[in-house]
Amino acid sequence: MKNPLIPPLLAFIAGILISRAVAFEARELILPLIGCLALALCALWKSRFLAAAAGLVVCALAGILTAVLHRLPPAPTVNVRSRETALLSGCVVEPSIFYAGRDQFTLELASGASARVTLAMKDGEAPPDLPYGQAVEFEARLRTIRNFHNPGAFDFVNYSARRQIYWTASASPGAEIKRLPGRCGSLFWKAIFDLRSAALRRLDALYAGNDYADGMMQAILIGETTKLDKIWTEHFRRTGTFHALVISGLHITVIAGFLLFLLRICFVPAIPALGVTALVAWLYALVSGWSAPVVRASSAFTLFLIARYFYRRGRLLNLLAAAAIGYLLYDPAQLFEASFQLSFLSVLALGTLAIPILDRTSRPYVQGLRNLGEPSRDLRLAPHVQSFRLELRLLAETLWYYLPLQREWILAALGFGCRLALYVYETAALSTAIQVGLALPLAIYFHRVSFTGFSANVLITPLLTLAVPVGFVAIFTDWSVPAKLAEWLLVVSEKIANWHVRFEPDWRIPDPPVWLCLAFAAALAVLALVPGRSRWLRWPAIAAVLGLFAMVWWHPFPPDVQPRVLELTAIDVGQGDSLFLAFPDGKLMLMDGGGILTYGRKTKSKLDIGEDVVSSYLWTRGISHLDVIACSHMHDDHVGGVPALMDNFHPREVWTGATQESPERRAIEDKARSRGIKTIAMTAGRNFAYGGAQIEVLSPPADYEPGPEAKNNDSLVLRVTYGRRVFLLTGDLEKEMEFRLVGDDRTLRSDVLKVGHHGSNTSSTDVFLDAVSPTFAIISDGFENSFGHPHRNVLARLAAHHAGVLRTDTEGAITVRTDGTRLWSETARYR
Repeated sequence: MKNPLIPPLLAFIAGILISRAVAFEARELILPLIGCLALALCALWKSRFLAAAAGLVVCALAGILTAVLHRLPPAPTVNVRSRETALLSGCVVEPSIFYAGRDQFTLELASGASARVTLAMKDGEAPPDLPYGQAVEFEARLRTIRNFHNPGAFDFVNYSARRQIYWTASASPGAEIKRLPGRCGSLFWKAIFDLRSAALRRLDALYAGNDYADGMMQAILIGETTKLDKIWTEHFRRTGTFHALVISGLHITVIAGFLLFLLRICFVPAIPALGVTALVAWLYALVSGWSAPVVRASSAFTLFLIARYFYRRGRLLNLLAAAAIGYLLYDPAQLFEASFQLSFLSVLALGTLAIPILDRTSRPYVQGLRNLGEPSRDLRLAPHVQSFRLELRLLAETLWYYLPLQREWILAALGFGCRLALYVYETAALSTAIQVGLALPLAIYFHRVSFTGFSANVLITPLLTLAVPVGFVAIFTDWSVPAKLAEWLLVVSEKIANWHVRFEPDWRIPDPPVWLCLAFAAALAVLALVPGRSRWLRWPAIAAVLGLFAMVWWHPFPPDVQPRVLELTAIDVGQGDSLFLAFPDGKLMLMDGGGILTYGRKTKSKLDIGEDVVSSYLWTRGISHLDVIACSHMHDDHVGGVPALMDNFHPREVWTGATQESPERRAIEDKARSRGIKTIAMTAGRNFAYGGAQIEVLSPPADYEPGPEAKNNDSLVLRVTYGRRVFLLTGDLEKEMEFRLVGDDRTLRSDVLKVGHHGSNTSSTDVFLDAVSPTFAIISDGFENSFGHPHRNVLARLAAHHAGVLRTDTEGAITVRTDGTRLWSETARYR
């Protein structure tokens, strides 16, 4: 076999998958593994087929055993109650990262148990210098890391536990950080972090006063993304060229090629040059943060070096399989991470789709362009390449009669033009193979498949690739000229991305159906395995791949909602609100988009609840469009995520309650204006049919005047009726407005109440609950939130009114449905 490691890799992966479906103990696998290994060795003497089959079973059992041995241990615990301030002491194992008013670092509290610490800085306050290995002590609030419990949500708890981080800690502004005597940690890692910090300081100095260039170059060269603003990278994301901005295996390729070139022109022999390059690649992997793609690329380069040392031809897919087996032996859980899948699938797409095509089309001509002026080389080439070289020489001879240039110059110019054309063709082929090969994971993990990426990658990737060695020359020499050149390459790349965005369809892709994923993967496998001579099978496979790719990109599938049913889902967004409503005739509405309270601070969290939580849930439901986004009031925890949701789901209308001039209102109105979305201010008294149901606006009153700042009583209150069942959505309405609603003698009786203000004692008065008399009471609140929501008095009042209480902090996403007669509910934890 040309690639003998592919079958063992597939068997090993199958074993890891089996371990997820069936719970094994390590002792149960030892005897079967030894038995199959003995059978494989004995069968070598009689039947190679039986030996190969037994060997694959051994690989599968090894995969199961590896996954069992790498199971995460039980999470450690600390004797600290919820919202309690504790005295923390430990070792800084990931240095402080200062950005926009915050200082973040990782503190190891005990061996294998760390916390991610955030210090809130006062305006103008300098961040503390906390290098690696510094022992510290300070007071902070410690919280266990928790997931957002929505269907399809990212498992952040497991992701952090695999990095031995189990808590988050937050210290208030002005908290004293006491440095303890002595050192801790590893001298090796201290040297690595010191080198990384020195490189970042050098970039800060080279790009002083230019936040954009500084942040982007730190991300491209060192992998430091804390200064990277999301708006700077949006066009690269939309055009499918973001991979060139982040540390990846491409960086190892560029750095290795550049260093090899320097060593070879200095007459360093091939094997020592490769060895030095491999050492530099591993050093770069350490300095750049030990990111998985760079480590995998360094591993593959080391395997290539070993193959060259033993005079073996390095086969791309065999090297890929060897690197994958090594990584999965070290950490089998990486199989389920997007980074691992994208890294290996991209190389797999190149090796199975692009390279075979290039070998049959452009590669012979690229080889034929060498030494065009030597006819003696023609005899060693294929006939069509010989004809190509002869035609170029004849063309050069003809042009020589008309141009005052030497024949050699004309022939060299023709060769250069052909090389450039072939380079563009090969780059486009490679880009197309990667775009098609990664269509499924890009749609599933990032909900994007770039249409313009086919051409954008041809232009942007070479420019940003060139910026990598130029940027490192600037770091090592502290010379402003290469720094300016790298910045110019970055700016040109951004302009190209901006131009491509004008032609990029402005939509995001929901999760594709399972059958489509399986069909697309099968079509790609058939296309990769079909021999070049089997045209009768290759062209149908190509047609199937392109057709299924179009279906992934277009997503012509209805959303996952029940017809003739009114649905209300309280999405788990932490301490905030986001309610999804599906109406009986299929219209879809979202009331609030969640967010994180900033209390007027200019700094914003890097977590966008609208993009990262609410959108992910809606995409899991197959939703690509919303008819209405309603904003109850202009507090961050309700509308902070709305701008991202307007970008992702293109609503026709935005409904608001009482609003005043504020940054949140301006952001929503500017976004609505730029997208042509109609904004409607709702006031009490409106009663209209919508989506097969009836909507009554109860608040704010028509004569209500909002204050200079957003208040809870600004809230838009909707009463939705379908058949004999009623849902009441109250936003953050407090008791003053509750009394007014009751005093207006309105009909408030409802089956489902979205409890006001997250269960605060300022809402849900007895008088109001008497008028509503809910069957279900839904509370949207954050786990162990600092406000103490829901208040015990509110829970007691709801119990006294015999309401079934459902809370997002304990149940996750909560769904209540009605067909107009019956009511039924489910939660993310209990279906």
